[in-house]
Amino acid sequence: MLNFLKKNAALIWAKKHVQKAEEFKKNGEKNQEKLLLSLVETAQKTLFGRTHTFETIKSVKDFQEKVPVADYEDLKPYIEKVKRGQRDILWIETPEYFAKTSGTTSGSKYIPISKEGMPFQVKGAQSALFHYIAKKNNADFVGGKMIFLQGSPELEEVFGIQTGRLSGIVAHHIPNYLQKNRLPSWETNMMEDWEAKVDKIVEETEKENMTLISGIPPWLIMYFEKLIEKNGKKIKQLFPNLQLIVTGGVNYEPYRDKMEELLGGKVDIVQTFPASEGFFAFQDDYTKEGLLLLTNHGIFYEFIPLEQYGKPDAQRLTLKDIELNKDYALILTTNSGLWAYSIGDVVRFIDKNPHRILVSGRTKHFTSAFGEHVIAFEVEEAVKATVEKFPAQITEFHLAPEVNPEEGLPYHEWFIEFEKEPENLDLFKNELDDQLRKRNTYYDDLISGNILQKLHISKLQKNAFQEYAKSQGKLGGQNKIPRLANDRKIADLLKVYKK
Repeated sequence: MLNFLKKNAALIWAKKHVQKAEEFKKNGEKNQEKLLLSLVETAQKTLFGRTHTFETIKSVKDFQEKVPVADYEDLKPYIEKVKRGQRDILWIETPEYFAKTSGTTSGSKYIPISKEGMPFQVKGAQSALFHYIAKKNNADFVGGKMIFLQGSPELEEVFGIQTGRLSGIVAHHIPNYLQKNRLPSWETNMMEDWEAKVDKIVEETEKENMTLISGIPPWLIMYFEKLIEKNGKKIKQLFPNLQLIVTGGVNYEPYRDKMEELLGGKVDIVQTFPASEGFFAFQDDYTKEGLLLLTNHGIFYEFIPLEQYGKPDAQRLTLKDIELNKDYALILTTNSGLWAYSIGDVVRFIDKNPHRILVSGRTKHFTSAFGEHVIAFEVEEAVKATVEKFPAQITEFHLAPEVNPEEGLPYHEWFIEFEKEPENLDLFKNELDDQLRKRNTYYDDLISGNILQKLHISKLQKNAFQEYAKSQGKLGGQNKIPRLANDRKIADLLKVYKK
């Protein structure tokens, strides 16, 4: 009876929520400028606001003239003041939390989350579920057990500010009505050793009525493989009532085939786009491609055409200026005190009514040793098209340039861990090269002009990427191995796993 009431209540809430959401979907462009001016007004008396004369900002144009695009290094002096307990620096008062992330150039990053910003992290995930329930007209999953593969919820204090991984912070804000259904146990979630943690999660969940599972694809796969190895059954046999998988952090498409094989049956997938800096988008229609951009969640968005990114005169576009099917570096201004902040993600719009995006790569994750500027979206689409023609199953891959080969022309080297190899690797390799040439004219020119030879594939041992991640202390949590690089730092470490 209790489950019946919960399901009915969820259906009612979901339909009301989705109906209310139509307003922001229709008025995203108009509301964004109002939001920016509201953020600027709120932060006028902060150190950042005074330094950048916020009192004179009356339009988006004013803002762009006064506030340059910044990365973490640019904002770090302000964040260091906040870490020392100073108030009213980037945002009013002090942050409620610091989300601690690992940076490549800055060491650990401390991303502020204000008391105004924190609720939107939870509301983003909640809204994704409500849209799914309303579209499906089914809330059966709320009656079963749910698991969130995430980092430890243990927090430390930095001058009175609670600090930890975003997923751990969010764990403290999961609504009470979900807590009784939530797995794993708090003690298991606190474990830092990822392999031992997943083993314990398997033990705690294998006999339960799991209906919703959430996590980033590589670690969902690791969890599913351990379940199957221990029980000898596919996931849908183990969890016949599993209805929904919520995922984010990386593009799901390259993992779809592997996931479907492990699942062994139909499970709906909802993709999301969360980060320490904010919850940006989610799949509002699980039957369609694309993520709904959340224009009413305390974040003002700007977009720099990818080919201009990093140039001093780069255009800073707003929602009303964007074009479909074009790649943009994502720039954020948030109600946690990030101002014109370059998060490092690249997006492309596939719809304007409402605004829907695909995450197409990272500004720092590309291969352009020869001027080709190949991005993640291009290689992932090339892989997808190749696998459709020459069936194979890829666990993970990494692409790096080989600038100084022992013989012959330079080339792109693909390190691929196959779950199932193609019948003919040479045909697969040639097709993959052709598919990438179709998607990147610069790469095509380099091949046809005999500047580069066709790509090479280096096959890796099973679990190579997991072993690499473990060796670098990056196994588990929200850690992701870049699929593209402009150097051979990762490639040289992967060579030890070659078959």
